[in-house]
Amino acid sequence: MSRGHCESVAERDALRGDGGLRSDAPAGPGRGGSRTGRALPVAVPAAIALALGLWGIGRHDSMWRDESVTYQVAHRSLGDIWGLLHHIDAVHGLYYLLMHTVFGVWDGGLTALRLPSVAATVLAAAAVGAIGARLAGPRTGTLAGLVFALLPITQMYAQEGRSYALVTAGVTWATYFFVRATDTPRPRWWTAYALTLGLACWLHEFAALALVAHGVTLWWSKAPRPVWRSWGIAAACVTAGVAPLAVVSAGQAQAQLGWLGRPSLGMWLQFLAVAVVGALLCRLLVRAGSAEAGAGALTRLALPLLVAPTGLLMLVSLVKPWYVDRYVLYTMAGLALPAGAALSRLITSRRLWAGLSIAAAVAVLVPWSLLVRSPESRKDDVVAIAHAVQRTAHPGDGVLFMPSRRREWLLSYPRVYDRLDDLALAESPTASRTLQGTELPTAGIRRHILAADRVIALMDPQGQPLDPFPQEEVKRQLLKRHFEECDRVQERGAQIVVYAKPGAC
Repeated sequence: MSRGHCESVAERDALRGDGGLRSDAPAGPGRGGSRTGRALPVAVPAAIALALGLWGIGRHDSMWRDESVTYQVAHRSLGDIWGLLHHIDAVHGLYYLLMHTVFGVWDGGLTALRLPSVAATVLAAAAVGAIGARLAGPRTGTLAGLVFALLPITQMYAQEGRSYALVTAGVTWATYFFVRATDTPRPRWWTAYALTLGLACWLHEFAALALVAHGVTLWWSKAPRPVWRSWGIAAACVTAGVAPLAVVSAGQAQAQLGWLGRPSLGMWLQFLAVAVVGALLCRLLVRAGSAEAGAGALTRLALPLLVAPTGLLMLVSLVKPWYVDRYVLYTMAGLALPAGAALSRLITSRRLWAGLSIAAAVAVLVPWSLLVRSPESRKDDVVAIAHAVQRTAHPGDGVLFMPSRRREWLLSYPRVYDRLDDLALAESPTASRTLQGTELPTAGIRRHILAADRVIALMDPQGQPLDPFPQEEVKRQLLKRHFEECDRVQERGAQIVVYAKPGAC
């Protein structure tokens, strides 16, 4: 027997030993078994995710301001989008180009805006099912995929016109390829892993935090040197591939994320609660020690994925505030996997408790599912705000956005915005290659406000902090000193206040 052959056999045995993710689970995708058994863990979660994604996709004809950014940027020309990305939002550049293509093919309003996220959630649920089946058998995979699809936060971002569901799909499928690569030493799986995770990073660079989770999994699994070497090469390729985007985004970080504060106590408690739930599920599975649960493999993969990206981002945010939960939405796959395994074991050993648990879950999930499909589930509703302005304003009225970034409330509705005189605007969003345009110096704003007879002011709800910038201060001072309030309408995250010169209400 040749030395090369011996090394090949040794490498194979090392990969299949206790230090890998391979488990003694029943047949699943890629492990043989019936065709139906291989398909169910992928098809059932995907079908449920599709049904949930299409259910109430219009959210009662509502759209919040982040989705409005997607809508109006995606409707710009390719040249204008490219110009924008040089100034801000480079992190979302690939997603904007995708949505530009979607609207170019079919300008289907809110449905077209959200369908890519629905499709991505379908793919993500299928990936969770495939991972669970690979490590712990078809039933665990099917249940894990269902848990993922049913999570309220998954349902929420399945109907969000932003990139987070697409990032989640990329990371979950990259994780599946990671499992295959550590289980079957073939270069194609590492190539698929690097390409898929690299694509996810270009949709949002914080997808790269999944590399940390996968590294912890290898360390915890005591992976052999060849696996570390292959993963290291793949991780280096992903890092190098996303480096240009990271460099550009770093220069835009202050403008992009300047509104964020450090993680609050509530955020830390929420993170700890989710981490504890995940850890308890994993501990119960390990203590049960069942082959079907795939306890060891699932724990070594799921817990780092659940904890590491969020925990690291929150720690970094103590110095540089970058944390928002949706930026690491993909970590929910790390919760769904042990939950699916726990349900599988419960169904096997205690059918009564399984039935009661499922009934309780349904009772909790139904109200949440209804809530995330309502306009009240988001911070504001630009559709309702635009309609309220249309009912209130007269053609030629002056309009002020307080703060200026709330111009987004009307940008997706030019038929309303174009009827008004934007008193503070210097350059439009397209001309200035920005998201909400640029505003005049304080002297120009003062001159325009004093020349107006009637002003529609679009403000944040009462109690929100006021921007300290000079342009915002002059708006507030002039309206208070030289105008009187005629009407005030509260509308889903906004106030529409009508001002007029004294005696002209």
